[in-house]
Amino acid sequence: MSAPAAAVVAVADASAGLPATDAQTASAVRVVTVTAGQAVRAMAATATDADSRASEPTHRITTLDSGVRVITERVPGVRSVALGFLMANGSCDEQESEAGTSHLLEHMLFRGTESFGSQEIDEIFDAMGAEINAGTDKEATSLYTRVLDGHLERAFEVMAEMVWQPRFGELEAEREVVLEEIAMYEDDPQDRVFELLDRAIFENHPLGRPVIGTAEVIGAVTREQLSAFHTEHYVPPRVVIAAAGSLDHDALVEMARASIPSSGSGQGASPKEISHAAATAPDFRPRERFFEKDTEQYHVCIGGAGLARDDKRRFALRVLEGILGGTSSSRLFQEIRERRGLAYSVFSFSNMYARTGEVGIYVGTRPENLAEAMQIVADELAHCVDDPASEQELERSRENLKGRMVLGLESTGARMGRLGAATLNDMPILSAGDVIERIDAVGLAEIREIASELFAVEHLSLAGVGPDEQHFQAAIEPLRAAGLSDAGGQAAGA
Repeated sequence: MSAPAAAVVAVADASAGLPATDAQTASAVRVVTVTAGQAVRAMAATATDADSRASEPTHRITTLDSGVRVITERVPGVRSVALGFLMANGSCDEQESEAGTSHLLEHMLFRGTESFGSQEIDEIFDAMGAEINAGTDKEATSLYTRVLDGHLERAFEVMAEMVWQPRFGELEAEREVVLEEIAMYEDDPQDRVFELLDRAIFENHPLGRPVIGTAEVIGAVTREQLSAFHTEHYVPPRVVIAAAGSLDHDALVEMARASIPSSGSGQGASPKEISHAAATAPDFRPRERFFEKDTEQYHVCIGGAGLARDDKRRFALRVLEGILGGTSSSRLFQEIRERRGLAYSVFSFSNMYARTGEVGIYVGTRPENLAEAMQIVADELAHCVDDPASEQELERSRENLKGRMVLGLESTGARMGRLGAATLNDMPILSAGDVIERIDAVGLAEIREIASELFAVEHLSLAGVGPDEQHFQAAIEPLRAAGLSDAGGQAAGA
């Protein structure tokens, strides 16, 4: 299970009515992943409000007596169904001593149920020509698949048992798998730098902890502790069942009602009640983190506080992001990669959570190019604040965002993820036409306000991974000259 995640687990973005960005670094995926950079290559497309509303299927939602919410959307002309179980449980719901338990529990869903063995689950979905996958992020866990409509009932039966009645078998084997996954991430400097940035931005807040957890916790957790964690967090009011495609809503509701065991019908705690630590406001003072590692490149992230998923300015942020570094025609991509060849990977990103968010920039470059790349980042951040968008840039970014959103909705998986995420997070489900209206309404004044608030260098934290901290410190002098706080570096793991 690795990050960045597929769109299904980009819960914050889906519920916000926006397509996922390049760097959704928070969640972990079992099989299929989307690498940074793929999303920004999507072709832009336009759609009128009338056209999008006329062609858009309607959704239905039913809340069961148990508290489970079932939301569906019938999509004409397809033979597949995308089905997902979304649980309001992520790394933010953990205590420090539980770090990684949500992620390990997600793995253990595949290790057998009361009726189905671990290998049998794989064989069932292979026989359907389907993949079953799962992901954990900071605020949610999801289990999802896409099957032919004739296989929906069987797929639902198996997935429901995985969610409600895991037997936590083969724990030692899966523990080793997760420990290998942690080691894999620790070996990957790009994954490590995003982890460091989260720690720099959020410090000791739950959002600053890696979703994957720590080897110490994973190595010690017991079957009894996992079972107790499941009992506390996987309760009906915290579960949404979402589906899109060739389906009947009422039939799915009956499947859901029949699947919930009597022992799982308690009310439990709501997402807002259970995340006490996550409800506190982070301390966003600028910080710096560096991890010394023998790498060919320096991997650098600079970022800070962003917007919550329900902030009305989220559309303006994504438009600005497309101008700064979220597309192949963006300022950072053109200046650093296309004109100077200083990096293969450079992009801006944002993540939106329930009460706050983060923005950032990533660049990976060789030691001899680091100083020049940092000078350009400093210059472009200043440019972003002083002159965030020309009319041409604004129009191009708006059209890009609309195009990615509309094209994404041609996928039943994306539709399912959008419905489930919005319902899980108590967000309104915006039609494509509604989203297009909000994107079109973004103007220069709003862009300028967002740029000044979020991308002023003096408000940002810094994270780096590379072979020599002294070289790194010398290379980031242009950022310090531009106003980056000299917060003092702290070694990773210190």
